[in-house]
Amino acid sequence: MSIELKTIEGSKKAKYEALLPQITHLIDGEPDLIANTANLAAILKQTFGFFWVGFYFVKENELVLGPFQGELACTRIQYGKGVCGAAFATKQTQLVADVDQFPGHIACSSQSKSEIVIPIFKSEEVVAVLDIDSDQLNDFDSEDQFYLEKLAKIIANVF
Repeated sequence: MSIELKTIEGSKKAKYEALLPQITHLIDGEPDLIANTANLAAILKQTFGFFWVGFYFVKENELVLGPFQGELACTRIQYGKGVCGAAFATKQTQLVADVDQFPGHIACSSQSKSEIVIPIFKSEEVVAVLDIDSDQLNDFDSEDQFYLEKLAKIIANVF
């Protein structure tokens, strides 16, 4: 089956609004977690030009690197450590305007300046996190959080 992402123009909100149905269609009927998360990382990076987009999966109470788009990444992140570990521990989205100001930030790349991490839930437990980094300060806001949390609910169906 051939899948092509439609070019999305307009505001950030317009891009998210157009992207969510495409993502739903893309993963509908595809049960493979790796295939789906790999495509989602690519779609988000392609659509928004984020510096780094990827998933970390919960394995034995730590986060283990999954599919991503971008530079080399940290392979394992301990529970509660860094921005990803904080999202895992608190079960809440972490929206960080300046990663250098985040206590305990794990610097996988010195080019990362801001970050948003969204926990993904299955049966009310965090099973993964979606991690997105920008090379610009204060690049994420409540609009990103709203739509990325919606996306996390869509992808949670394949866990």
